[in-house]
Amino acid sequence: MSAQDIEQKLIRLEKETKSFKEELFRISWYMRGGISVNDLLYNYSYEDREMIYNVINENLETVKTTGLPLL
Repeated sequence: MSAQDIEQKLIRLEKETKSFKEELFRISWYMRGGISVNDLLYNYSYEDREMIYNVINENLETVKTTGLPLL
């Protein structure tokens, strides 16, 4: 593996890490602190986070269709 290949992989991993962190912060924000970022990182599996995110998306759709405020 060349130095350029390693550099490209590191850049990709940095982007994935940033995206993952943003997802955790977003979930924590929507949960209004009910779940901390630390909990999401260490106590919840990928499948758990996926289910939480699905519930958040369902609630966002409900807000859009009903016109109720997002509280």
